[in-house]
Amino acid sequence: MFSETASFLIVLVLPLCLAFAAVSDLLTMTIPNRISITLITSFLVLAPLSGAALPEIGMSLIAGLAVFGVCFALFALNVMGGGDAKLLTAAAVWYGFNTSLLAFLVTVGFVGGAVTLVFLLLRSQANSALAIGIRLPPSLVSAKKIPYGIAIAIAGFMTFGQAPIYMLAMSAFR
Repeated sequence: MFSETASFLIVLVLPLCLAFAAVSDLLTMTIPNRISITLITSFLVLAPLSGAALPEIGMSLIAGLAVFGVCFALFALNVMGGGDAKLLTAAAVWYGFNTSLLAFLVTVGFVGGAVTLVFLLLRSQANSALAIGIRLPPSLVSAKKIPYGIAIAIAGFMTFGQAPIYMLAMSAFR
């Protein structure tokens, strides 16, 4: 099997990176490249330590490529931001090419719709909030984009327990 340290890192890396991306996207409307790089690099190091078979790791990378292809098209159509596309791609690698990836992507869609509605509502009420003394981040009020990194992070928190690498990590503690 593998060490408890590797298990701990598997359980920690994706949620922490997603949380950092969500906060960064909220405050600055950007997701640093180092988050996506950290996710992919960590997966490549930790997956073999988790006992994942080489074909399973390969399928995870193929899942990332498939998600990247769709995200690249959406980016080219100016529907999705580049940081969001890279974050979604890097997170997809952690889910593999199976039903957990589908659950993650469907959850991203639903949560993304809810996040979009919340931000549109907040923006429509920004003047009222400012009038009663509630300070909102400038990126929240003036930006035309939606910080979709928040939706990706929430969906990741909701579905990470279904990811095969997470299940392998949890089996080390049993």
